[in-house]
Amino acid sequence: MSVEYDYVIVGAGSAGCVLANRLSADPGVRVALVEAGGSDRKLEIRMPVGFAKLFKTPYDWDFTTAKQPEMSGRELYWPRGRVLGGSSSLNAQMWVRGHRADYDGWQVPGWSYDEVLPYFQRAEHRVGSNRGGVYGTEGPIHISELRSPNITTTAFLTACEELGMTRLDELNGPSNEGCCPTPVTQDRGRRWSACDAYLRPVMKRPNLTVITSSQVNRILIEDGRAVGVEYGGPAGGAGGAEGAAGTGEAGGGTVLRASREVILSAGAIGSPYLLMLSGVGDAGELRAQGVEPVHDLPEVGRNLQDHLASGVILHCPRPVTLAGADSVTNLLRFLVGRRGMLTSNVGEAVAFIRTTPDEPAPDIELIFAPGPFIDHGMTPPPGHGLTIASILLQPESRGRISLNGREVVIDPGYLTAEADLRRQIAGLRRAKELFATAALKPFTGPPMDPYWGAETDEELTRWIRERSETLYHPVGTCRMGADEESVVDPSLRVRGVAALRVADVSIMPVINRGHTHAPAVMIGEKAADLITEGQRASWTKPVS
Repeated sequence: MSVEYDYVIVGAGSAGCVLANRLSADPGVRVALVEAGGSDRKLEIRMPVGFAKLFKTPYDWDFTTAKQPEMSGRELYWPRGRVLGGSSSLNAQMWVRGHRADYDGWQVPGWSYDEVLPYFQRAEHRVGSNRGGVYGTEGPIHISELRSPNITTTAFLTACEELGMTRLDELNGPSNEGCCPTPVTQDRGRRWSACDAYLRPVMKRPNLTVITSSQVNRILIEDGRAVGVEYGGPAGGAGGAEGAAGTGEAGGGTVLRASREVILSAGAIGSPYLLMLSGVGDAGELRAQGVEPVHDLPEVGRNLQDHLASGVILHCPRPVTLAGADSVTNLLRFLVGRRGMLTSNVGEAVAFIRTTPDEPAPDIELIFAPGPFIDHGMTPPPGHGLTIASILLQPESRGRISLNGREVVIDPGYLTAEADLRRQIAGLRRAKELFATAALKPFTGPPMDPYWGAETDEELTRWIRERSETLYHPVGTCRMGADEESVVDPSLRVRGVAALRVADVSIMPVINRGHTHAPAVMIGEKAADLITEGQRASWTKPVS
């Protein structure tokens, strides 16, 4: 016998945690949250600098892309959080909303910058400076400055000003053009994830059931309506009176039925993947992979975008970088006082720049790391070094998520648009200029392996193709729009299937000029309002 809820949410990442909190605030509503990963009770999650130690562990989906022809034929590693809090439990804690032009540029009713700003502020609990009232101050997400910034981070910001960049009082105003220390999602020196902010405080609500270590296999769709989900594997209940009970006949897995809605918050990979496994996607392609189509929606999985990162890495002649973080002294400083190098988020400062005056807004982000960030930080090299990474903010290239049988295929399509390479070369040149300033000169030495000091456009092109990596920001694969070809409408309802929504960064039409944790939380907050408003209007019919 199946257990029935009002809402079933798939994925306890940034948006899913928000939805679980907001929807279960009504005691008359029964909410189930299903997460493939497990508990986030681990020191490396709490310790800000420790996120790289979580990569390629059970806390990580450990995805690999298809071979990228424009990236020297490489298959790139894509870490994604498989744990309560999702990628907010593995990320670098950078709270960077983006630029006003991002949201206005979507041209989707209800999603302009002025319309989404209240949802950012609803989420924010700014600690410390809040010049101009940019941030919210009463929300659940703690946002602060780093407690123990590195001496070289101050030098980087001075270097930016030396090159004429504006020093911003607050990074998250309407425009982020300029340089600034990175605001971080930390509470007194420890990571503050979406789970910490939204889920953990409400886990004991009797009307909220959190089911962990349970991967959803498909959405159950009957007569054009989503009625629940099926999941398999061991189910560990946390919170809620009913635990993880319920069995179903559909595929031999456990079934959770939803009397009101099923909400996908599984991210830019997981949400389109589940839609396709459930028969929602390009009908011809689904049949070719052995999936019986339920609704032909060809854009599912398309429009994949990601921020590509390329770095300049130099030796540092002074032993002041994060290469010395793993000492007993630093561990004690963190455990006793939550200070010191272990509170670093690695990306301690940023600069948003336009590579040409013709760009309407910043097209490159420069991230400063007071350490040699190589191979995703998993294998720190011996010796001290510094990194300035160039991030391609709004790539023109597009990729997709697709199926190979029941396996997911990730093809980011990196550098398939010529303009992307040109912008990235310009970003690396600016990084090199920063390292040559008077402010940073005392901290810089020769190139640090594997960086070999590329200079010409040809050499920089080779470096970009051979060594660039993801900045961990995939979006766009369940595109939102007012047009009939979009996957979800402006209320996040999946077109053609009743009682089914997507609420995560997969709905973003175009990637933001920032980072994706903040928009994911904003999307969760706005989705909660859309869902409750929709229920008040007694919406039951599919979107045409």
